[in-house]
Amino acid sequence: MTDRERFHASMQYGAVDHAPFHEFPWPTWPETDERWAAEGGYDPQRTSFGCDRWVIEFKWFYPNPPFDREVLSEDENTVTYIESQGIVVREFKNNPLSSMPQFVRFPVQTREEFRKFWRERMQPDLAARIGPDWRAQMRKFKDRDYLFVVLADRWGGFFGGLRNLVGVETLCMMFHDDPDFVEEMMDATADFLIAMLGQMLEETSIDVLGFWEDMGYKSGPLISPAMMKKFMAPRYRRVVDFARAHGVKWFCLDSDGKVDSLIPIWLDAGIDILYPFEVQAGMNVVELRKRFGRDLRMWGGVDKRALLHGRAEIDAEVDRLRDLIHDGGYVPMLDHSAPPDISYANYCYYMDRLKAAL
Repeated sequence: MTDRERFHASMQYGAVDHAPFHEFPWPTWPETDERWAAEGGYDPQRTSFGCDRWVIEFKWFYPNPPFDREVLSEDENTVTYIESQGIVVREFKNNPLSSMPQFVRFPVQTREEFRKFWRERMQPDLAARIGPDWRAQMRKFKDRDYLFVVLADRWGGFFGGLRNLVGVETLCMMFHDDPDFVEEMMDATADFLIAMLGQMLEETSIDVLGFWEDMGYKSGPLISPAMMKKFMAPRYRRVVDFARAHGVKWFCLDSDGKVDSLIPIWLDAGIDILYPFEVQAGMNVVELRKRFGRDLRMWGGVDKRALLHGRAEIDAEVDRLRDLIHDGGYVPMLDHSAPPDISYANYCYYMDRLKAAL
Protein backbone atom coordinates (compact mmCIF):
# COMPACT_ATOMS: atom_id res chain seq x y z
CA MET A 1 0.00 0.00 0.00
CA THR A 2 1.08 3.60 -0.44
CA ASP A 3 1.46 5.63 2.73
CA ARG A 4 -1.67 7.56 1.82
CA GLU A 5 -3.73 4.44 1.12
CA ARG A 6 -2.56 2.86 4.37
CA PHE A 7 -3.59 5.87 6.45
CA HIS A 8 -7.07 6.17 4.94
CA ALA A 9 -7.69 2.44 5.23
CA SER A 10 -6.61 2.40 8.86
CA MET A 11 -8.80 5.37 9.78
CA GLN A 12 -11.72 3.51 8.17
CA TYR A 13 -10.83 0.27 10.01
CA GLY A 14 -10.17 -1.46 6.71
CA ALA A 15 -7.53 -4.00 5.75
CA VAL A 16 -3.93 -2.69 5.77
CA ASP A 17 -0.53 -4.18 5.09
CA HIS A 18 0.50 -2.76 8.47
CA ALA A 19 -0.63 0.05 10.73
CA PRO A 20 0.52 3.59 9.85
CA PHE A 21 4.01 4.35 11.15
CA HIS A 22 4.72 7.99 11.90
CA GLU A 23 5.92 10.33 14.62
CA PHE A 24 4.86 13.88 15.36
CA PRO A 25 6.61 16.51 13.21
CA TRP A 26 7.97 18.03 16.45
CA PRO A 27 9.30 14.88 18.16
CA THR A 28 12.07 16.50 20.21
CA TRP A 29 13.24 19.45 22.24
CA PRO A 30 16.30 21.36 20.95
CA GLU A 31 18.44 19.87 23.73
CA THR A 32 17.23 16.42 22.67
CA ASP A 33 18.41 17.12 19.12
CA GLU A 34 21.82 18.09 20.49
CA ARG A 35 22.08 14.97 22.65
CA TRP A 36 20.97 12.61 19.91
CA ALA A 37 23.30 14.21 17.37
CA ALA A 38 26.21 13.65 19.78
CA GLU A 39 25.17 10.10 20.63
CA GLY A 40 24.16 8.79 17.24
CA GLY A 41 24.47 11.32 14.44
CA TYR A 42 20.76 12.22 14.53
CA ASP A 43 19.66 14.92 12.06
CA PRO A 44 16.11 16.22 12.66
CA GLN A 45 15.84 17.22 9.00
CA ARG A 46 16.96 13.88 7.58
CA THR A 47 16.51 11.05 10.05
CA SER A 48 13.13 9.44 9.36
CA PHE A 49 13.40 6.07 11.17
CA GLY A 50 11.59 4.59 8.16
CA CYS A 51 8.33 6.39 8.95
CA ASP A 52 5.52 6.73 6.45
CA ARG A 53 5.70 9.98 4.53
CA TRP A 54 3.34 12.67 5.77
CA VAL A 55 3.71 16.19 4.41
CA ILE A 56 2.48 18.53 7.15
CA GLU A 57 2.01 22.25 6.55
CA PHE A 58 1.38 24.37 9.65
CA LYS A 59 2.79 27.87 9.04
CA TRP A 60 0.21 29.33 6.67
CA PHE A 61 -2.34 30.56 9.23
CA TYR A 62 -0.20 32.73 11.51
CA PRO A 63 -0.60 36.53 11.61
CA ASN A 64 0.70 38.01 8.38
CA PRO A 65 2.67 40.16 8.15
CA PRO A 66 4.27 38.96 11.37
CA PHE A 67 5.18 41.49 14.01
CA ASP A 68 8.76 42.67 13.97
CA ARG A 69 10.80 41.48 16.92
CA GLU A 70 11.25 44.46 19.25
CA VAL A 71 13.33 44.06 22.39
CA LEU A 72 11.78 46.03 25.23
CA SER A 73 14.19 45.14 28.04
CA GLU A 74 16.76 42.55 29.04
CA ASP A 75 18.99 41.50 31.87
CA GLU A 76 21.73 38.92 32.30
CA ASN A 77 19.39 35.93 32.03
CA THR A 78 16.19 37.07 30.30
CA VAL A 79 14.93 39.19 27.44
CA THR A 80 11.50 40.80 27.08
CA TYR A 81 10.35 41.42 23.54
CA ILE A 82 7.41 41.53 21.12
CA GLU A 83 7.37 38.21 19.24
CA SER A 84 5.99 37.48 15.77
CA GLN A 85 2.36 37.05 16.91
CA GLY A 86 2.30 40.38 18.73
CA ILE A 87 2.63 38.90 22.24
CA VAL A 88 5.06 40.49 24.68
CA VAL A 89 7.04 37.65 26.25
CA ARG A 90 9.86 37.40 28.76
CA GLU A 91 12.03 34.36 28.23
CA PHE A 92 15.36 32.89 29.19
CA LYS A 93 18.24 33.64 26.88
CA ASN A 94 19.55 30.07 27.19
CA ASN A 95 17.41 27.37 25.55
CA PRO A 96 14.31 29.56 25.10
CA LEU A 97 12.47 26.90 23.09
CA SER A 98 12.62 24.43 25.97
CA SER A 99 11.22 26.64 28.72
CA MET A 100 7.86 28.29 29.20
CA PRO A 101 8.05 32.04 28.61
CA GLN A 102 6.25 34.54 30.78
CA PHE A 103 3.44 36.14 28.80
CA VAL A 104 3.57 39.80 29.76
CA ARG A 105 0.96 41.32 27.45
CA PHE A 106 -1.30 40.13 24.66
CA PRO A 107 -2.09 42.14 21.53
CA VAL A 108 -5.83 42.58 22.12
CA GLN A 109 -7.60 44.21 25.03
CA THR A 110 -10.56 45.82 23.24
CA ARG A 111 -12.89 45.19 20.32
CA GLU A 112 -11.21 48.01 18.41
CA GLU A 113 -7.79 46.40 18.88
CA PHE A 114 -9.16 43.06 17.78
CA ARG A 115 -10.72 44.47 14.62
CA LYS A 116 -7.52 46.32 13.78
CA PHE A 117 -5.45 43.18 14.38
CA TRP A 118 -7.75 41.09 12.20
CA ARG A 119 -7.93 43.67 9.43
CA GLU A 120 -4.15 44.09 9.29
CA ARG A 121 -2.83 40.59 10.11
CA MET A 122 -5.49 37.95 9.39
CA GLN A 123 -6.47 38.42 5.78
CA PRO A 124 -6.77 35.19 3.71
CA ASP A 125 -4.23 36.38 1.14
CA LEU A 126 -2.48 33.20 0.00
CA ALA A 127 -0.07 35.10 -2.24
CA ALA A 128 1.23 36.93 0.82
CA ARG A 129 1.08 33.88 3.11
CA ILE A 130 2.44 31.14 0.83
CA GLY A 131 3.91 32.99 -2.13
CA PRO A 132 2.86 34.56 -5.44
CA ASP A 133 3.03 31.08 -6.98
CA TRP A 134 0.75 29.58 -4.32
CA ARG A 135 -1.53 27.97 -6.89
CA ALA A 136 1.39 26.08 -8.41
CA GLN A 137 2.55 25.12 -4.92
CA MET A 138 -0.90 23.71 -4.16
CA ARG A 139 -1.01 21.74 -7.40
CA LYS A 140 2.22 19.93 -6.53
CA PHE A 141 0.22 18.03 -3.89
CA LYS A 142 -2.08 16.49 -6.50
CA ASP A 143 -1.62 12.87 -7.61
CA ARG A 144 0.34 12.05 -4.45
CA ASP A 145 1.03 8.74 -2.74
CA TYR A 146 1.81 10.38 0.63
CA LEU A 147 -0.46 11.97 3.21
CA PHE A 148 -1.09 15.73 2.99
CA VAL A 149 -1.99 17.27 6.34
CA VAL A 150 -2.83 20.95 6.81
CA LEU A 151 -2.70 22.10 10.43
CA ALA A 152 -4.14 25.55 11.09
CA ASP A 153 -2.03 25.27 14.24
CA ARG A 154 -1.85 28.15 16.75
CA TRP A 155 -4.49 30.21 14.91
CA GLY A 156 -6.81 27.39 13.90
CA GLY A 157 -8.88 26.96 17.02
CA PHE A 158 -11.75 28.59 18.84
CA PHE A 159 -10.06 28.55 22.23
CA GLY A 160 -6.41 28.24 21.30
CA GLY A 161 -6.48 31.02 18.71
CA LEU A 162 -8.35 33.37 21.03
CA ARG A 163 -5.92 32.79 23.89
CA ASN A 164 -3.17 34.10 21.60
CA LEU A 165 -5.16 37.31 21.23
CA VAL A 166 -6.21 38.02 24.81
CA GLY A 167 -4.50 35.47 27.09
CA VAL A 168 -5.86 32.40 28.88
CA GLU A 169 -7.13 34.08 32.05
CA THR A 170 -8.80 36.95 30.22
CA LEU A 171 -10.42 34.58 27.75
CA CYS A 172 -11.80 32.33 30.46
CA MET A 173 -13.37 35.35 32.17
CA MET A 174 -14.74 36.70 28.88
CA PHE A 175 -16.94 33.63 28.37
CA HIS A 176 -18.90 34.96 31.35
CA ASP A 177 -18.27 38.70 31.24
CA ASP A 178 -18.34 39.48 27.50
CA PRO A 179 -19.70 36.50 25.52
CA ASP A 180 -20.61 38.65 22.52
CA PHE A 181 -16.97 39.62 22.07
CA VAL A 182 -15.95 35.95 22.32
CA GLU A 183 -18.45 35.06 19.61
CA GLU A 184 -17.24 37.89 17.37
CA MET A 185 -13.68 36.55 17.56
CA MET A 186 -14.82 32.97 16.97
CA ASP A 187 -16.90 33.93 13.95
CA ALA A 188 -13.95 35.84 12.50
CA THR A 189 -11.77 32.77 12.98
CA ALA A 190 -14.29 30.50 11.25
CA ASP A 191 -14.63 32.96 8.35
CA PHE A 192 -10.83 33.14 8.03
CA LEU A 193 -10.40 29.37 7.98
CA ILE A 194 -13.14 28.89 5.40
CA ALA A 195 -11.70 31.63 3.17
CA MET A 196 -8.22 30.11 3.36
CA LEU A 197 -9.43 26.58 2.68
CA GLY A 198 -11.75 27.60 -0.12
CA GLN A 199 -8.81 28.87 -2.15
CA MET A 200 -6.56 25.89 -1.41
CA LEU A 201 -9.22 23.38 -2.30
CA GLU A 202 -9.67 24.97 -5.71
CA GLU A 203 -6.21 23.66 -6.58
CA THR A 204 -5.69 20.44 -4.64
CA SER A 205 -7.16 18.07 -2.07
CA ILE A 206 -6.35 17.81 1.63
CA ASP A 207 -6.32 14.49 3.47
CA VAL A 208 -6.47 15.86 7.04
CA LEU A 209 -7.29 19.32 8.37
CA GLY A 210 -6.15 20.12 11.90
CA PHE A 211 -7.39 22.46 14.64
CA TRP A 212 -5.29 23.52 17.64
CA GLU A 213 -6.75 24.18 21.07
CA ASP A 214 -4.50 23.22 24.04
CA MET A 215 -7.37 23.83 26.43
CA GLY A 216 -6.69 21.25 29.12
CA TYR A 217 -4.40 20.88 32.11
CA LYS A 218 -3.52 17.85 34.22
CA SER A 219 -6.91 17.31 35.84
CA GLY A 220 -9.45 18.74 33.40
CA PRO A 221 -10.36 21.25 30.68
CA LEU A 222 -10.04 25.00 31.06
CA ILE A 223 -13.72 25.59 30.25
CA SER A 224 -16.75 23.42 30.87
CA PRO A 225 -18.19 21.02 28.31
CA ALA A 226 -21.39 23.09 28.36
CA MET A 227 -19.50 26.24 27.38
CA MET A 228 -17.62 24.43 24.64
CA LYS A 229 -20.86 23.02 23.27
CA LYS A 230 -22.47 26.46 23.26
CA PHE A 231 -19.61 28.56 21.89
CA MET A 232 -17.19 26.34 20.00
CA ALA A 233 -19.16 23.44 18.57
CA PRO A 234 -21.18 25.52 16.06
CA ARG A 235 -17.96 27.06 14.70
CA TYR A 236 -16.26 23.68 14.33
CA ARG A 237 -19.32 22.46 12.49
CA ARG A 238 -19.27 25.43 10.09
CA VAL A 239 -15.65 24.82 9.12
CA VAL A 240 -15.96 21.03 9.00
CA ASP A 241 -19.13 21.10 6.90
CA PHE A 242 -17.53 23.48 4.41
CA ALA A 243 -14.27 21.56 4.14
CA ARG A 244 -15.95 18.15 3.96
CA ALA A 245 -18.21 19.40 1.16
CA HIS A 246 -15.03 20.34 -0.71
CA GLY A 247 -13.34 16.96 -0.31
CA VAL A 248 -11.47 17.01 3.01
CA LYS A 249 -11.84 13.53 4.51
CA TRP A 250 -10.53 13.76 8.08
CA PHE A 251 -10.42 16.40 10.82
CA CYS A 252 -7.96 16.26 13.70
CA LEU A 253 -7.57 18.35 16.84
CA ASP A 254 -4.59 18.89 19.13
CA SER A 255 -5.17 19.53 22.83
CA ASP A 256 -2.89 18.73 25.70
CA GLY A 257 -4.13 17.82 29.15
CA LYS A 258 -7.08 15.84 30.45
CA VAL A 259 -9.85 16.53 27.94
CA ASP A 260 -11.88 13.31 27.91
CA SER A 261 -15.02 15.20 29.03
CA LEU A 262 -14.84 17.23 25.81
CA ILE A 263 -14.51 14.27 23.44
CA PRO A 264 -18.27 13.73 22.89
CA ILE A 265 -18.67 17.36 21.83
CA TRP A 266 -15.73 17.22 19.43
CA LEU A 267 -17.06 14.04 17.87
CA ASP A 268 -20.53 15.52 17.50
CA ALA A 269 -19.02 18.63 15.86
CA GLY A 270 -17.37 16.50 13.17
CA ILE A 271 -13.84 16.04 14.57
CA ASP A 272 -12.58 12.53 13.76
CA ILE A 273 -9.08 12.40 15.28
CA LEU A 274 -7.62 13.70 18.52
CA TYR A 275 -4.02 13.89 19.77
CA PRO A 276 -1.60 13.70 21.64
CA PHE A 277 -3.29 11.95 24.67
CA GLU A 278 -0.90 12.82 27.48
CA VAL A 279 -0.59 9.80 29.73
CA GLN A 280 0.50 11.89 32.71
CA ALA A 281 -2.89 13.64 32.51
CA GLY A 282 -4.75 10.34 32.64
CA MET A 283 -5.43 10.08 28.90
CA ASN A 284 -5.25 6.31 28.37
CA VAL A 285 -5.92 5.51 24.71
CA VAL A 286 -6.77 1.87 25.45
CA GLU A 287 -9.50 2.88 27.90
CA LEU A 288 -10.72 5.69 25.67
CA ARG A 289 -11.28 3.26 22.79
CA LYS A 290 -13.46 1.21 25.14
CA ARG A 291 -15.41 4.32 26.17
CA PHE A 292 -15.89 5.96 22.78
CA GLY A 293 -15.56 3.09 20.35
CA ARG A 294 -14.43 3.45 16.78
CA ASP A 295 -15.94 6.90 16.33
CA LEU A 296 -12.80 8.24 17.99
CA ARG A 297 -9.59 7.93 16.01
CA MET A 298 -6.40 8.66 17.92
CA TRP A 299 -2.78 9.69 17.38
CA GLY A 300 -0.30 9.54 20.23
CA GLY A 301 -0.80 8.08 23.68
CA VAL A 302 2.61 6.34 23.99
CA ASP A 303 3.95 7.18 27.44
CA LYS A 304 7.25 8.91 26.78
CA ARG A 305 8.32 8.18 30.36
CA ALA A 306 8.84 4.53 29.41
CA LEU A 307 11.71 5.65 27.18
CA LEU A 308 13.55 7.16 30.14
CA HIS A 309 14.24 3.76 31.62
CA GLY A 310 15.18 0.85 29.43
CA ARG A 311 14.18 -1.91 27.07
CA ALA A 312 11.89 -3.77 29.44
CA GLU A 313 9.78 -0.67 30.06
CA ILE A 314 9.68 0.15 26.34
CA ASP A 315 8.61 -3.42 25.52
CA ALA A 316 5.84 -3.23 28.13
CA GLU A 317 4.55 0.07 26.74
CA VAL A 318 4.45 -1.21 23.17
CA ASP A 319 2.74 -4.42 24.37
CA ARG A 320 0.13 -2.32 26.19
CA LEU A 321 -0.90 -0.76 22.90
CA ARG A 322 -0.56 -3.76 20.59
CA ASP A 323 -4.26 -4.70 20.42
CA LEU A 324 -5.27 -1.08 19.81
CA ILE A 325 -2.71 -0.76 17.02
CA HIS A 326 -4.18 -3.82 15.30
CA ASP A 327 -7.75 -2.62 15.84
CA GLY A 328 -7.12 0.33 13.52
CA GLY A 329 -8.03 3.98 13.70
CA TYR A 330 -4.89 4.61 15.74
CA VAL A 331 -1.39 5.89 14.99
CA PRO A 332 0.96 5.21 17.93
CA MET A 333 3.19 8.19 18.69
CA LEU A 334 4.79 9.62 21.80
CA ASP A 335 2.32 11.58 23.88
CA HIS A 336 4.39 14.71 23.26
CA SER A 337 7.91 15.81 22.41
CA ALA A 338 10.81 13.65 23.60
CA PRO A 339 12.71 15.42 26.40
CA PRO A 340 16.53 15.35 26.52
CA ASP A 341 16.70 12.75 29.30
CA ILE A 342 15.71 10.12 26.69
CA SER A 343 18.81 8.59 25.16
CA TYR A 344 19.14 8.16 21.41
CA ALA A 345 19.66 4.43 21.91
CA ASN A 346 16.38 4.13 23.80
CA TYR A 347 14.48 6.11 21.18
CA CYS A 348 15.90 3.97 18.36
CA TYR A 349 14.98 0.82 20.26
CA TYR A 350 11.46 2.16 20.80
CA MET A 351 11.01 2.95 17.12
CA ASP A 352 12.29 -0.48 16.13
CA ARG A 353 9.96 -2.25 18.60
CA LEU A 354 7.02 -0.11 17.52
CA LYS A 355 7.62 -0.83 13.85
CA ALA A 356 7.83 -4.55 14.57
CA ALA A 357 4.47 -4.38 16.38
CA LEU A 358 2.61 -2.91 13.41
